[in-house]
Amino acid sequence: MIHRILLLLKLILIAGVSMAQYVEVQANYNSVGDCIFSASNNAKVPMYLHINFADLENTTFNEPLPYITKVEPGFNSLFTLQRDLDAGIPRFNYDIETFRSNPTADVDLDFPYLIPLKEGKSASVFDVKSIDGFWGNETPDSWYAKGFMAGQGDAVFASRNGIVAELVEESRTGDSRIWYHAWTKSITLLQSDGTLICYHGVQYNPEQLVVGEKVYAGQKIGELANRNGELVVLIFHDSLFNQKLSFVIPQFVVNKNGDAEILNIVKPYIIYHPKTIRRMEMTNREKRKLLK
Repeated sequence: MIHRILLLLKLILIAGVSMAQYVEVQANYNSVGDCIFSASNNAKVPMYLHINFADLENTTFNEPLPYITKVEPGFNSLFTLQRDLDAGIPRFNYDIETFRSNPTADVDLDFPYLIPLKEGKSASVFDVKSIDGFWGNETPDSWYAKGFMAGQGDAVFASRNGIVAELVEESRTGDSRIWYHAWTKSITLLQSDGTLICYHGVQYNPEQLVVGEKVYAGQKIGELANRNGELVVLIFHDSLFNQKLSFVIPQFVVNKNGDAEILNIVKPYIIYHPKTIRRMEMTNREKRKLLK
């Protein structure tokens, strides 16, 4: 009898796959009545999944709360709700949310970002006065962005390792619900701490940079597209608790020793890309290959 019940529930759960954006969650019972959760990420980049249980019967959820997990492209095993041995099969209700960045990101405010222009040159910094259009018709209540002056066509480099999440040319197309923001002429990377970094005012070569590709600190990612020579950098992530964006005030490397500070607009900076900083988030294999 229990096997018939398990088979019926398994079919119901598969047929009722929960989906938000690109991520599909499945909950399948095994032969002893445990319920095994998995997720399929149909995007080309990692996503963050939040699962919230409203009711649980005949089982216990033993994962840390809130349950937020990074789901890589493709199939991901999540967790198992184990059946209480002296009770019936697990029964539950749950909701899911998906995020493009980590909504509970533990941000290192002292992380040393590279100034995203060519090493050895001098960089002028300016305070960004407006990010109109970044979030559609809305502007976040509190935001931060840093601007750099350069020449049209100057090379732009990654300030930190990341995975290419979105590449946008002079115009946008497609479903706006899957955009990372509303800006054009931009490159957006998902960084290892779960934050997103947007380089605005950049053109890229589609033969050299594609969504889902990993890029490294100090790697050229594009060229400055704006005639006024402005490059704008934003670091931000979703917030689980207030449904708003959180912005990061980054520190940038200011000398060959890798020391970093919040940049001051009153003075120019010589640009340094020290290997000690570039290698921070690389594997040993990546160090051997990229930092010979």
